[in-house]
Amino acid sequence: MTPQDSMTLQVADALAACGFGYLLAGSFASNFYGIPRSTNDADFVLQLESGVGADFAAKLGDDFELDPQLGFETVTGTHRQYVRHRKSPFEIELFMLSKDAHDQERFARRCEQLLFGRKVWLLSAEDVIISKLRWARSKDKDDVKDVMSVQRDRLDWPYIENWCRQHGTLVLMEEIRQSVPEI
Repeated sequence: MTPQDSMTLQVADALAACGFGYLLAGSFASNFYGIPRSTNDADFVLQLESGVGADFAAKLGDDFELDPQLGFETVTGTHRQYVRHRKSPFEIELFMLSKDAHDQERFARRCEQLLFGRKVWLLSAEDVIISKLRWARSKDKDDVKDVMSVQRDRLDWPYIENWCRQHGTLVLMEEIRQSVPEI
């Protein structure tokens, strides 16, 4: 387990200890379902409106610094809060669950998975694909292809196609899907 993996589990443990509904998204989720790659941050989605506070910070301990301010994230259109590890450049972003229909659906579909020997709430494989197609950065497209390659026939394609149609990413999804052998 890398130091980043350990820090991510510490945050997941503190969120659970505070009773916050959460899911781990971003590269940690795509690494779980696809082909692992390095990352400099961890992205969590929280079922909260106003962010985390002092109780959460206390559970994390002195190695972490919690930014008390919520910021607006323009790519996802949600509010977020930062947690920084004091001894490394690793950052944790805590995104507040938005009212977006897919954001709500993907949170409802989250899956409890065993990650590094611990139970953690993750996005479903399908929702990793749908979410990363919405962002469509180069690394996101690579992650989509990797998840498709590894998960193959275990994916709920009608679900993916429905959301991609709604988001206007169906053509991109099909292009990536066609590039993966035997799908």
